[in-house]
Amino acid sequence: MSNSSTALQFPPPLKPGDLLRVVAPSGCLRNREVFEQGLEIWRSQGYQVQLDPGYDDAFGHLAGTDPHRRQRLADAWQDEECAGILCVRGGFGASRLLEQWQWPHVATPKWLIGFSDITSLLWSLFGLGVGSVHGPVLTTLGAEPDWSVARLCDLVAGRKLPPLQGQGWVGGKARGLLLPANLTVATHLLKTRVQPDLDGVILAFEDIGEAPYRLDRALTQWRMLGAFQGVRGIALGRFSSCENDPGVPTLTSEEVLRDRLCDLGIPIIAALPFGHEGVNAALPVGAIVEIDGFNGTLTFESI
Repeated sequence: MSNSSTALQFPPPLKPGDLLRVVAPSGCLRNREVFEQGLEIWRSQGYQVQLDPGYDDAFGHLAGTDPHRRQRLADAWQDEECAGILCVRGGFGASRLLEQWQWPHVATPKWLIGFSDITSLLWSLFGLGVGSVHGPVLTTLGAEPDWSVARLCDLVAGRKLPPLQGQGWVGGKARGLLLPANLTVATHLLKTRVQPDLDGVILAFEDIGEAPYRLDRALTQWRMLGAFQGVRGIALGRFSSCENDPGVPTLTSEEVLRDRLCDLGIPIIAALPFGHEGVNAALPVGAIVEIDGFNGTLTFESI
């Protein structure tokens, strides 16, 4: 998607009584208590939440075999009664579903909500011109503060989102289509058929558990592939547990991010409230946004 003046096609706004289906496209369910907390939050908003058989399957680290997980995702996507898909958790496995597979055509797309490993699905829908939500999965939603839950609910109900405030690293303003991602997952999608057109996008990155040298390696891959060409700005969220053990000679994760990004000649903002191990403010994937590197703000146009 290179036309940054037009947002992607978003599903119809959710309304109380709508049916949401639970799908586990990545890792297997490990903590039922936090999962139940997430379910209760969605139900408390007046939605019907359907648990299909297989949502708690396990095949090693995966939530079932590839054919089974792929079929459950396809079934929910094609269900005319279903208005949204709630992802159970991240981990790894969503990209495996996209091998030799395309999303079935539907007249009306559904809301797909998730982050981390779900990046693969968000990016594949972006490539089809369909908007989605980079936001809490069912096993993390219960830990979100009230304002973050309200923001997620406002997004899927079609209400306008307030700007997010971070820190300006590189000045300038830019407007484009918002494309959030887990940095590590996104790096492994580069030059695959899942990678969408990055021309005219505002990238939004977060990550967890990656030592500074691994962040360095990922961003160097982007640079060597020329993947930042055409990107109009970068918004950084939380990079949790991304520091080396004390005593190990290293740059900090912030120093790596500054070193690998701040010479690109585009606006860069950081310290936005999204990612792992903390508040994960919902982001509309494919909406038109403005990034302001002077004031550190990310502003959202209506979708």
